[in-house]
Amino acid sequence: MIHDGFRALFQGDTLNGWKVLPRGLSRHPKDSPAYAEALKHPGIWTIENGVIEGRQDPPGSGFGSYLVSEEAFGDFELIYEAKPDWPADTGVYLRTSADGSTGYQVLLDHRKSGSIGGYFGNGLGGFHAINWNVDGVYDGDGNVIGIKLEDPATTLEPITPDKPALLDFKATGEDFLKAWKWNDWNEFRLVCTGSFPKLTTYINGAKLASIDFSKVESPKFDKAKATALGSKGHISFEVHDNDPRMGEARWGKTAACRWRNVQIKEL
Repeated sequence: MIHDGFRALFQGDTLNGWKVLPRGLSRHPKDSPAYAEALKHPGIWTIENGVIEGRQDPPGSGFGSYLVSEEAFGDFELIYEAKPDWPADTGVYLRTSADGSTGYQVLLDHRKSGSIGGYFGNGLGGFHAINWNVDGVYDGDGNVIGIKLEDPATTLEPITPDKPALLDFKATGEDFLKAWKWNDWNEFRLVCTGSFPKLTTYINGAKLASIDFSKVESPKFDKAKATALGSKGHISFEVHDNDPRMGEARWGKTAACRWRNVQIKEL
């Protein structure tokens, strides 16, 4: 369903107007074998019956990917529904660079020690603006059957005081669990306004996080790079690459993330 005043960002079952690009190139020198190898694996993106699906290329390879809009946007509201597998480390980047790699990420880290609905500065200093982490609920056979708040004693990524302090508004983890639907579609509504943007995240109608980058003073927020991005940028969907620290705990061998009903209203 297209909401009043919004327009669809995908037309039918095509990826027209979007570019598929490899993720993680910035980790390697351009003349290195690792860079050349990453270029060979740009990602697998398909769309069928209105559902966009992103996977590693080939599945389980560890290589990440971006799906990047050719169009750039300034102030807007963005609505989409997402249905990630577990584990899948993903999200949507706003005001991003044309290669999809640098921008304000709205997190959908659907994995142990991940957070959902908060923000990360990809290529912008690496800030994390989050208030809680999640973990899986497992049955006796080791299958994930639900989501819960993570025990801080077991976390891979501690919630240090600087992370929630960046947020103007921060819902509790319990608020998130009330809003989130396990193994189902969840609707995100993102509001992005201002040159140094103010971002607000709603999931299934519940306000979960807000941050105003015009007020953020942090060594992990690179204002020079944010200024260089400008007041308009692209939208980028992410399939994360794996790394030696987390491996398949970041993106499972058969994992995918799915999106649908992607629509925008420019403000």
